Amino acid sequence: MSGWKAKRFWKTVTVEPEAGGFAVRLDGRPVRTPAKRPMVVPTRAMAEAVAAEWAAVETEIDPRRMPATGAANAAIDKVAVQFDEVAAMIAAYGQSDLLCYRATDPAGLVRAQAEAWDPMLDWAERTYGARLVTTPGVVPVAQPPEAAARLAAAVFACSPFQLTALHDLVALTGSLVLGLAATGEGFDPDDLWRLSRFDEDWQAARWGEDEEAAEAAERKRRDFLLAGRFWRLATMPAA
Repeated sequence: MSGWKAKRFWKTVTVEPEAGGFAVRLDGRPVRTPAKRPMVVPTRAMAEAVAAEWAAVETEIDPRRMPATGAANAAIDKVAVQFDEVAAMIAAYGQSDLLCYRATDPAGLVRAQAEAWDPMLDWAERTYGARLVTTPGVVPVAQPPEAAARLAAAVFACSPFQLTALHDLVALTGSLVLGLAATGEGFDPDDLWRLSRFDEDWQAARWGEDEEAAEAAERKRRDFLLAGRFWRLATMPAA
């Protein structure tokens, strides 16, 4: 039984309006989450993305090829039922944001970090009224309570589906500021990802790239881009 895999049993995939959003149906039967909850998503665009993944299944169901479905499942089964806990966990990144911890040497890296990261902290101040402070090294630094509270308010204002995307955007970068920036329209996602990898790329340029580490980083980059896409799907007009 351990070798059993779910296989395609449906012929048609449709999107139907449902109370509170849109549902995906397989031969008229609603898709359900792993916890057996109805998969009702907030926008037609998201439902169509989920439906496209089910329609693309040829034989066996492979969750790795169904990122929108997996994210929607997480939003419904995990995030929605413990929203405050998840939001608090994400907001806590504002107290230890990657962008706030700076190298002490070499001087070239210190300058390059400031040139790359200071504009993002400036953006957070303009956008949220939240000025985070920086520190050399890795010893924890206390952030102004008002700044942390304003960033936290942006997190708690999310819907469960948006929060699911934001969780990955923040956790993958180690930065609440970069994660929030990825939810807007003013930044290129690949540029934000490169900012999160600034130290690693600097070291790779000096000492050479480790192939295994590069492959792991590329997987994380793809997951980051997928999380950005899920945010956009969750934020589009409902119909």
